[in-house]
Amino acid sequence: MSDLENKPSNGSASYGADSIQVLEGLEAVRMRPAMYIGDINIKGLHHLVYEVIDNSIDEALGGFCQNIDLSINTDGSVTVVDDGRGIPTELHTGENKSALEVVLTVLHAGGKFNKDSYKVSGGLHGVGVSCVNALASYLRAEIHRDGKIWEQEYLKGFPQGDVKIIGESDKTGTIITFIPDETIFTTTEFKYDILAARLRELAFLNRGIRLSIVDNRVVEENGSFKSEVFLSERGLAEFVDYLDGTRERLIDETIHIATEKNDVPVEIAMCYNNSFTENIHSYVNNINTIEGGTHMTGFRRGLTRTLKNYADTSGMLSKLKFEISGDDFREGLTAVLSVKVMEPQFEGQTKTKLGNSEVSGSVDQAVSEMLSNYLEEHPREAKIIVNKVILAATARHAARKARELVQRKSVLTGGGLPGKLADCSDKDPALCEVFFVEGDSAGGTAKQGRDRKFQAILPLRGKILNVEKAMSHRVFDSEEIRNIYTALGVSIGTEDDQKALNFSKLRYHKIVIMTDADVDGSHIATLIMTFFFRYMYDLILNGYLYIATPPLYLVKKGKQEQYCWTEAQRLKLIEDWGGGSEKSLHVQRYKGLGEMNAEQLWDTTMNPETRTLRQVTIENPAETDHIFSMLMGDDVPPRRKFIEDNATYANIDI
Repeated sequence: MSDLENKPSNGSASYGADSIQVLEGLEAVRMRPAMYIGDINIKGLHHLVYEVIDNSIDEALGGFCQNIDLSINTDGSVTVVDDGRGIPTELHTGENKSALEVVLTVLHAGGKFNKDSYKVSGGLHGVGVSCVNALASYLRAEIHRDGKIWEQEYLKGFPQGDVKIIGESDKTGTIITFIPDETIFTTTEFKYDILAARLRELAFLNRGIRLSIVDNRVVEENGSFKSEVFLSERGLAEFVDYLDGTRERLIDETIHIATEKNDVPVEIAMCYNNSFTENIHSYVNNINTIEGGTHMTGFRRGLTRTLKNYADTSGMLSKLKFEISGDDFREGLTAVLSVKVMEPQFEGQTKTKLGNSEVSGSVDQAVSEMLSNYLEEHPREAKIIVNKVILAATARHAARKARELVQRKSVLTGGGLPGKLADCSDKDPALCEVFFVEGDSAGGTAKQGRDRKFQAILPLRGKILNVEKAMSHRVFDSEEIRNIYTALGVSIGTEDDQKALNFSKLRYHKIVIMTDADVDGSHIATLIMTFFFRYMYDLILNGYLYIATPPLYLVKKGKQEQYCWTEAQRLKLIEDWGGGSEKSLHVQRYKGLGEMNAEQLWDTTMNPETRTLRQVTIENPAETDHIFSMLMGDDVPPRRKFIEDNATYANIDI
């Protein structure tokens, strides 16, 4: 019998009809916020802003709004202003209260469900602004409509009075200001860069709409607040130009089409560059479909068929001794695909995979039409593209042996584990973690300090290959990278895609990058993250990749000692213990993991009870792609500007 069956009954813990709890209104959102916004960390916090902006974008898609302005305020609030029609304020007959209050307090309420109000919408759940209201400690709605200014305020989702008229107005629009509830979110500080990246993305996806952001917390050298304005006249063509800004192009012109096929609006922009990776970003109703779907299937099918037909007809493939695959047509391709679907059906693990079968044919037709016209009108560029495809096929053929070597050496096919891997005894991947450690010295310390039951150590020799600049066969020829594949138990190739990562036999669900707290350590961590982003993207999406945070300092005074992870912590400790002077203190700067003994490394960096691990997540795939290509590519000026702009956030070794 199971333990459950042997449990004695507890009379005080009865389970009857009265035990069933009914959550009214917005209580469900406050009780289980992650069900509605994903999480209660930094990602969920910014999702609140996206929900408000999406409402304004829906107005713009309907042709009723031209300007959307976002402000980050000094009191921790954000304000979103649009010049749309304004949320209706008249009495809602069904609910017997103002339509504005219905929109702000009732889940699944809004104009998105009425096809006469919005043909397409950025979100079809209808929990948007009401969800924001529920998770805000304070929210104020100001509506300019029908010649009047209407206002209503809320505290934690509860109205503080009826909708009231506070003035007259000759314009229309909605102004939403809210402060996130600090009792719900782990952080309530909005990040300018995250919000700016989303507004930039929305400007590219919705050409002709002006979006702006101002950060009232940051004053520039000229005395004005930090701000940016985003307005795209060419839409996705400009998006591709932005993504490829640090890559060397093979063709001068971005190939672009905006059309409608079978009542599905389709916009595509693409260009080839000299990189060795495929960078395709797809959107449905402004939602980034990171898992792809039927629109991506149509894009790939149309691309492969049209290019292959042209290459065959031109006779350029006649001397090739092996077959070209669909992957070869996408190497070095940067593309953005956006479709507008009236009733999108999402599936997949993160609900970001489009399932509407009819969209595949629409995108296929659009790609075929766009490429056929371009190849016919640009014979010189067409030849360059086909030569790039032939080069990719040749490199793939050369890389096949290296890839097969990776698969043969996989622990699950009998090849054995890498010699330097100190494995753990537990075999449950959900409980196991592996540390990628910089160098043999730190690796030795980590091996001594770890918990052998669930922690494995893989020392890496120096800086691994920069995969951003390397062809795939060179990547798989690298011993350090082969060791990573083998140690993790992953391989290349699935039933659906011969180049996809197969992580069904992944051996660890925590993969921790642990490097020195200096410039070289940061560079090595960036190289490893670049490799994961380009070759093990799915492991990041599934939340398996982490970065360890070793302390920067150890401060001692007599028998007292304390670790510091930031410069601010060190200065505070000097103030508290030494009265602002270091003379009576001993401050040790840790530049390498090897400078700590095994016990110190365990206490500060490896012990699950006391350590801090930073999970690597991808908030905006297109922006992440742009940053990696800029940081790890050949073009120096953009990288220098990025470093100068972000120098205040860096740890500088002196």
